[in-house]
Amino acid sequence: MKEMIGKASKKVKNTVERGAVKKFAEAIGDVNPIYLDEEVGKNSRYGQNIAPPTFARVFDYGIIEGLNLPNKGLIHGEQIYHYERPLLVGEDVYCYAQVSDYYEKSGAMGNMGFIVLENNGEDKDGNTIFTSKSIVILTEAYRKVQQV
Repeated sequence: MKEMIGKASKKVKNTVERGAVKKFAEAIGDVNPIYLDEEVGKNSRYGQNIAPPTFARVFDYGIIEGLNLPNKGLIHGEQIYHYERPLLVGEDVYCYAQVSDYYEKSGAMGNMGFIVLENNGEDKDGNTIFTSKSIVILTEAYRKVQQV
């Protein structure tokens, strides 16, 4: 996995759609009017509605060639978001993913690998809107299968 460090996907255009924001806000139980009520959005400091902070999780970040993580044998270790500004309802966001680190540790579950993935979202001018970092833990069971 160390050879994957620095590899990134191509940018993918995503749109912050009003209906998707409404469904997401309802699903997470946060129906703040700044997300849903157009009048509240117009009168806010942003001049329009925004999306909940974790909404970026639903975006398409593309495929990092050569990174083939399975659906089994992985543990979601951590998720951190950093925003330069909120996501605005109706805007296009250009997203990509990148492997920023890989390391290994021994633990109660045996030898585990930790892959650090960064997701990035930019506006049409290439300015950063947000970054998120997630740590995916590769269990010993997964690692044994990969070595075979």
